[in-house]
Amino acid sequence: MAGETDLGQMLATLRPHVREGRFVLVSLDAPVDVPAEATVGEEEGVTYVVRLEVADRHGWPYDFIAGWVTLQVHSALAAVGLTAAVSTALAQAGIPANVLAGFFHDHILVPIERVDDAVATLTELSRLHASDEPAPD
Repeated sequence: MAGETDLGQMLATLRPHVREGRFVLVSLDAPVDVPAEATVGEEEGVTYVVRLEVADRHGWPYDFIAGWVTLQVHSALAAVGLTAAVSTALAQAGIPANVLAGFFHDHILVPIERVDDAVATLTELSRLHASDEPAPD
């Protein structure tokens, strides 16, 4: 199933959803077998996004505790402008945003204490674009 490519439609249907839990990013020198929510291979090591409890259990250091917001719109991987629009709205609200792209959805890690603010900001962004949609014939 192809994802949405129309920026106005994507923004109008963001439907931000908070994933339960607290998440951290850790960087390890070598791959490990852990229940990771996401991984990114970098020259300096492997970055894992894991639940806070996993990092604490392993004694891994972290300095950013995040809430996880999923944009439920099914955006196409080749869509243009969604990340820029979302990150701009969050930046204007003073909310740091770390964006991860999945096959079906985009995910945003924000400071845990700003999750509600991020959802409110994204919901307002979506509402503004939904009101711009033309009425059906």
